[in-house]
Amino acid sequence: VAMKIKLAHFPFLKTLEQFDFAFQPSLNERQIRELATARFVANGENVLLLGPPGVGKTHLAIALGMAAIAQATSVYFTTVVDLIDLLRRDAKEDRLDHRLDTLCRPKLLILDEMGYFPLDRLAAQFLFQLVSRRYQRGSIILTSNKSYGDWGDIFADQVLAAAILDRLLHVSTTINIRGQSYRLREKRKAGVFSEFSEPPKEA
Repeated sequence: VAMKIKLAHFPFLKTLEQFDFAFQPSLNERQIRELATARFVANGENVLLLGPPGVGKTHLAIALGMAAIAQATSVYFTTVVDLIDLLRRDAKEDRLDHRLDTLCRPKLLILDEMGYFPLDRLAAQFLFQLVSRRYQRGSIILTSNKSYGDWGDIFADQVLAAAILDRLLHVSTTINIRGQSYRLREKRKAGVFSEFSEPPKEA
């Protein structure tokens, strides 16, 4: 287990026991616990965690990855930005096929932070190749701050965006997290932070 955790390249370690379900009442805890059984991995299904920044998407993704590792499943974690940078370098060095094959080996691939930066056509092609190779062979957990309707804005190519979504969603579970930022809750309690949407009060 320790070796699998090291090979997963998690940026930090989180478990479901550390997640505050009471703070995010929009979440179905029973559904998340079911995903933690890793049955979705055995069936080659995907999980997509959608919601604004700070609501716990990455925490849940890592916690589900940790739960999968506890059941002898191989896992690899990367942000979408780091993944694209890696694939660009490999493409220049004529190692793209080898890298894509390597990324298909883990039973569960976690792609974090889709949508924080727009992807050009080449980046979208890389992602399409990866998703296509893993399609119904290996599971993906993907986190995004964008709803599916906004994915066309992430990709320079609408057709590629539709093709990627088609493969990701075919056999999948979507978890929409609606709520406030977990990271900023203490700041709110202290009155240090207010919502960006609040207009300034006139003097």
